[in-house]
Amino acid sequence: MKTLENIQQTYTESVQHYIAQVFETVKKRNPHEMEFHQAVKEVFDSLIPVLVKNPHYVNQAILERIVEPERVISFRVPWVDDEGNVKVNRGYRVQFNSAIGPYKGGLRFHPSVNASIIKFLGFEQIFKNSLTGQPIGGGKGGADFDPKGKSNGEIMRFCQSFMSELSRYIGPDTDVPAGDIGVGAREIGFLFGQYKKMRGGFEAGVLTGKGIGYGGSLARKEATGYGTVYFVEEMLKDKNLSFKGSTVVVSGSGNVSIYAIEKAMQLGAKVVACSDSNGYIYDKNGLNLETIKHIKEVEKLRISEYVTEHPDAIYTENCNGIWSVPCDIALPCATQNEIDHHSAQLLVSNGVKAVGEGANMPSTLEAIEIFLENNVLFAPAKAANAGGVSVSALEMAQNSTRLSWTFEEVDSKLHQIMKNIYTNSKEAAQQYGAPGNLVVGANIAGFVKVADAMIEQGII
Repeated sequence: MKTLENIQQTYTESVQHYIAQVFETVKKRNPHEMEFHQAVKEVFDSLIPVLVKNPHYVNQAILERIVEPERVISFRVPWVDDEGNVKVNRGYRVQFNSAIGPYKGGLRFHPSVNASIIKFLGFEQIFKNSLTGQPIGGGKGGADFDPKGKSNGEIMRFCQSFMSELSRYIGPDTDVPAGDIGVGAREIGFLFGQYKKMRGGFEAGVLTGKGIGYGGSLARKEATGYGTVYFVEEMLKDKNLSFKGSTVVVSGSGNVSIYAIEKAMQLGAKVVACSDSNGYIYDKNGLNLETIKHIKEVEKLRISEYVTEHPDAIYTENCNGIWSVPCDIALPCATQNEIDHHSAQLLVSNGVKAVGEGANMPSTLEAIEIFLENNVLFAPAKAANAGGVSVSALEMAQNSTRLSWTFEEVDSKLHQIMKNIYTNSKEAAQQYGAPGNLVVGANIAGFVKVADAMIEQGII
């Protein structure tokens, strides 16, 4: 006679088998898309207790439905360079899930962009956007175009060509893109101008990350970096730790990195290293943020220029080496999979206490496992990185009401959103038997809200 414990064990095993089958189908339908596979596996691994406790998610085939984008758009982007040569790039928009609101997610212009990258980012965006507590679904887009080394005229012509096609599929209540790697205020301005021309009207809510003078939000530039630090701050508080007096390493030197550095410094941290795609700088005295801002935001030069102004600092080629710098808190804010198992082991060996992901999926699955096994506090990207899209949604709200909020108002709302994300992730992990595991908690908290909305809306 089977005991209740045996029955529960059997059902758990059947759920594990079911999840494994769905994941195999994902791999077969999306061959060679390794980043997408990685993102799906991370979420699926967290959902076993949720499906055991809520079998209706299995009966309603939520996993099979949520891994299939509602729409995948791929298109040709022809443009003319300054020498009159015709160039052709490939553009993408993946409209992944609109169960809780219009598709929302950035545009990435970078040579590495392909279907796998965009799909992994769009899939992550579903749960990240859900965690914000705001009515926005998941999407992502971009092109394999590299703005580096291009003139303003070339970038403008590319953006105009890109938007000429993308404009067919977006709108304030349909799909609201924003910026990402390679897409800043300049690119958003060119994209918005072309959209406005084609539509013949001023629809401010169609893009976020706009200039302040035409519907943008204060604190948007700072939002992702500040949000990451706000989330990590809450995580540290629970263990009676803080940024004050801590040594911090931040990878990258774009918006996310610069404003994570700024907020960490405001909270009393000593930030000693940052990087770009060529290499990293280490300043034992603590980085000079004004120098970094001038190099990256004004002069738009490589981070190696820092040592010209600060000769005591050291510049090292190979950006991955930044994780060899001893620190209390590591904030990977550059790109996906920048921390592998080797880098994770280095950080652990050097005594890291906490890792907060400011970039999208910057740690491999093996690296995350090493952090968790060694009791390193770990803030996963879909939670810690949600500040940018949170303020994008606040920008949408301001556009809808024709109002503009002060920097302090937006920052205060952002701070509260990040606190709520931390609390909800922590409570979900506790509820489903994984106390302290914020990877599990964030995945579950984000998933349940979307899954319930999908069920309520029927099979569509």
